[in-house]
Amino acid sequence: MNVDLSLLAPEIALAVLGLGILVLGLLIPKGSRHGLGWVTALGLLGVLGLTIAGWDNQGTLYEGIFIVDRYAIFFKITFLTAAFLVTLGCMRYVDEMGDQSEYYSMMLFATLGMMVLASAGDFMTLYLGLELMTIAFIVLVCYRRTETRSVEAGIKYVLLAGMSSAVLLYGLSLVYGVTGSVTIYEVGRAVTTEPVPALILGVAMLVAGLGFKISAVPFHMWTPDVYEGAPTPVTSFLAVGSKAASFAILLRVFIAALPGLWAHWTMLVAILAAVTIIVGNLVAIPQTNIKRLLAYSSIAQAGYILVGLVTASEAGIKGVMFYAFLYVFATIGAFTVVTYFYNVTGSDEIKDYAGLSQRSPLMAAVMVISMLSMAGIPPLAGFVGKFYLFKTIVDNYLWLAFIGLIMSMVSVYYYLRVALVMYRDEPVDHTPISLSGPVALTLIITMMATLVLGIYPGPLSEVVNTAAHSFFLP
Repeated sequence: MNVDLSLLAPEIALAVLGLGILVLGLLIPKGSRHGLGWVTALGLLGVLGLTIAGWDNQGTLYEGIFIVDRYAIFFKITFLTAAFLVTLGCMRYVDEMGDQSEYYSMMLFATLGMMVLASAGDFMTLYLGLELMTIAFIVLVCYRRTETRSVEAGIKYVLLAGMSSAVLLYGLSLVYGVTGSVTIYEVGRAVTTEPVPALILGVAMLVAGLGFKISAVPFHMWTPDVYEGAPTPVTSFLAVGSKAASFAILLRVFIAALPGLWAHWTMLVAILAAVTIIVGNLVAIPQTNIKRLLAYSSIAQAGYILVGLVTASEAGIKGVMFYAFLYVFATIGAFTVVTYFYNVTGSDEIKDYAGLSQRSPLMAAVMVISMLSMAGIPPLAGFVGKFYLFKTIVDNYLWLAFIGLIMSMVSVYYYLRVALVMYRDEPVDHTPISLSGPVALTLIITMMATLVLGIYPGPLSEVVNTAAHSFFLP
């Protein structure tokens, strides 16, 4: 069997980088590890360049268990972009925590898990990628091991992640039992429109297992506590990377492996999306902690992205991919502000953001732009993303589009509440907040991307069109 290892080049490079950072941490004395963040960031840029260079290098490995198409490559670019921005924005935070090499290597292994997940062509590769990502995140969530909240978040995450993985695995085994195959596209050919009870049960378990990973209601119970307790850069990466990876495999499993059952699961997904949008936005309103507010906001965002799965069409896949990419910039922009603000003040309470516009105009501007983009206000990127998603459902699911639009208006209230505190209230401490170079660079990149993708979405839209089209060409 001829194996084209060039298809695996980004994954191999990322695995070598992760192990290299771990070994460097053992060789470099403890007080001299401050440069590891830059090594990680530059390494990620290199892997990102390698992935982009392989845009036209498509194929499958090992008889279809590892798929490298433009759909997978686009998601890998999304994960690597997120990992680079999170690394760039958290260097000072990680230096203060210590144990830099372990932190950065775990981030790289989580990214590697996401990349394997995006290319998974069978259930075993899917589970391998999912567990690699999840176990790395479990270590990262409880990284501040001297803090009770961080350890508590880690325990909650490991228990609930284990339970959701078990449910997902049982669902996959039921699908395998009925179809006789673990390869996704072969399962798609074996599944008929006449459902078997065991297969319906398997699909329900897949919805529950993957619903946990994307924080869909009612599988969202872990999200606020874990987001609040975890180190803020980890929360940021969990919100964008883990969610995007879970959506990548959710689309692959439901649209490629279970198209014959579309009539049976589409209404379930529509209801799940509606409930997630409503609960996420309404429960965000009374929050006083910025990380909990962003946690419920991310639950609502998962509901919006789920809308793209409802129609199981190329347009729906395009909407999911477009939104997942621009969501990276808005979320990382907001969480980088939260990370740096916590570094300076030691607080995550919204009331302590009073007068931030006077202390750091750039931080306040990025926070407002990121939040308004998440709310879907034109001309920001979030508006274009929601337009692509809702455009796919207006013909058959107009009620869901109305729920999405109404709840987007509701979300403006709690996002602007934070803006009011930053711009209207007087600060208790008038000391200006000076930004370090990497943090300022991260904030400028995320702000500019959010503005440019909103005003001029054409080029990205064309790339996403190509990637979504490749999904249906196994």
